[in-house]
Amino acid sequence: MSIEPNIKVGIIGGPSISFELHGRFFVNGAEATGPQTVTAGPGRSIVWNGAALQSLRFTPCSPDSSFTLRDVVIGVQFHWQRHEDQTFKGALEFLYEKNVLTAVNVVPVEEYLTSVISSEMSATASLDLLKAHAVISRSWLLAQIRKHDTLDAPDAVRFESCTVTDDETVRWFDREDHVNFHVCADDHCQRYQGITRRTTENAGQAVAETRGLVLTYDGEICDARFSKCCGGVFEEFENCWEPVHYRYLSARADSLHEGDFPNLRIEKNAISWLESRPKAFCNCDDPEILGQVLNNYDRETTDFYRWRVEYTQQQLADLIRERSGLDYGSIIDLEPLERGTSGRIVRLRIRGTRLTRVIGKELEIRRTLSKTHLYSSAFTVECADVDDDSGLPARFILRGAGWGHGVGLCQIGAAVMGARGISYRDILAHYFPESSLTPLYL
Repeated sequence: MSIEPNIKVGIIGGPSISFELHGRFFVNGAEATGPQTVTAGPGRSIVWNGAALQSLRFTPCSPDSSFTLRDVVIGVQFHWQRHEDQTFKGALEFLYEKNVLTAVNVVPVEEYLTSVISSEMSATASLDLLKAHAVISRSWLLAQIRKHDTLDAPDAVRFESCTVTDDETVRWFDREDHVNFHVCADDHCQRYQGITRRTTENAGQAVAETRGLVLTYDGEICDARFSKCCGGVFEEFENCWEPVHYRYLSARADSLHEGDFPNLRIEKNAISWLESRPKAFCNCDDPEILGQVLNNYDRETTDFYRWRVEYTQQQLADLIRERSGLDYGSIIDLEPLERGTSGRIVRLRIRGTRLTRVIGKELEIRRTLSKTHLYSSAFTVECADVDDDSGLPARFILRGAGWGHGVGLCQIGAAVMGARGISYRDILAHYFPESSLTPLYL
């Protein structure tokens, strides 16, 4: 059995980073405290206190020491994006990468997890929900670290995360975008906001009582994904990321009747399903339960189970040109070519008067059709008020389901299960069938 590892979390990047040390920190053989600033210097250097350094690390002198990073961006490119100051425990390192500096927090896994489950949702959530989330967040993190080590092997099987042909762009986004630290602190990986978010006794208890526990399948740590709301049916891994099928990330209904759902890969079934409100754990509007899952900025989103977005012809044409960098001209149609198990579109054809092109996978579609991101790629398309002469719609109405990729644990569905007294073990068995709980370290 292994020991608890430390991990490196990338927090913020920029040409200059301001922060404040609370308590004493060791740095370069001396001690430092109070307000500080570092800037990117010549020769890939890190300039601090007038000195140009090749490496810089602040190590806390005591467990009570912490540091605050100024102006951290959260919800990057999503509709709730904002800036805030955030405070962290552990060590602080600075890296020079991509012509800017990156602030990296070095912290033990269990301390990281206490923050994650308070940042991803409210720390006032039920104990069983918090325990389930602690297990999947720990599993995902350690699986990614092992995956990174595997990809570094000479005989590793690698997948191209972006494939471009004359008429198609297929792209996905994942943790391996980071090469100089293990994970980032935002929704791209897992929300981690240090000790900024209020951590309750329940959150600490959930991490402590599941310490070292991970989900495994066939002897390997599960790549335990999660999203806010699946929309009623789980999506499969390969429809969002690389073409690998995991049996523990399979299609199921988010209800007690796990096999009771239509084949949503078939277009007519998907349309009927997405434009209705079938019963599901995540079909929830109880403010008390939602308050356990959604932080204050998440509560700005109120229509996540079933949602509607409408664009005029000009709005959609301008948006697609801005987001893709390609001029499709006027938009004739948006045609779903392939759907996943939850009804999420995997490949979408955009037909324009100047260009027709296929895009995928789900996040690329969500990014292209919104100034931030669509809630999900599970949507139907209505081309409204079509001109008889030009054949061009005046309006496009997207009716959709869910919030996020829909793979693995559905946070709102799991919150409902926890509120009903369902144990964290049964919550995990629902969202990760055939997986096992395994202690990795004590």
